[in-house]
Amino acid sequence: MDSVIFLDKISIDPPREKIYQRLGYKKKTTAISTKQLKETELFINEAAAFISLKGMFLRLKINHNDDEKIILSGDLIFQSKKLSVFLRNCKEAVLMGVTAGDAIMDAIKKQTLQNDLAAAVVYDATASEMTDAALDWMMNYINRILRREAKYLLPRRFSAGYADFDLENQKIIYEQLQMKKIGVTITPSFILIPEKSVTAISGICG
Repeated sequence: MDSVIFLDKISIDPPREKIYQRLGYKKKTTAISTKQLKETELFINEAAAFISLKGMFLRLKINHNDDEKIILSGDLIFQSKKLSVFLRNCKEAVLMGVTAGDAIMDAIKKQTLQNDLAAAVVYDATASEMTDAALDWMMNYINRILRREAKYLLPRRFSAGYADFDLENQKIIYEQLQMKKIGVTITPSFILIPEKSVTAISGICG
């Protein structure tokens, strides 16, 4: 506990169904031509080749939760009623971070500058969904570790900027996870760079 675990290479397949949903395709109602499908699949595969998923997580003991704020080990304080309720039955919290890397963002920019907006949009959707899927993968990975301790992770996760959990908390999570080590930076307005980088919190029960 209390040391960051780095995952240098997260290998997952593009979650195609979610990518198509993000692109606005509805399974039963959206008609898509064979040519369109072929082109979209090509763009998804191209995007996946540019994506290099890396992540990390940190387990922290919950020392105090009064339904207003949470105090984690290391005197880390998160002020949020919603997060407090979310973690109400947990004795530990897990901070998680994932990035898709710089190359995919450069590729999206290049396609946009070349006015190939169809490719840029599919690249963007693929990067967003693969980053999200990497967090799902990480939660499954953590759950496998926890099973040995007869514990389990909450099925959901909570992110800075959601409900009353202010976006400025992202800086605390970013620093705790040492995301700089995998090439992620944070702006003064608490936005992670590269853009396809995310953080989240979940809770450990049992």
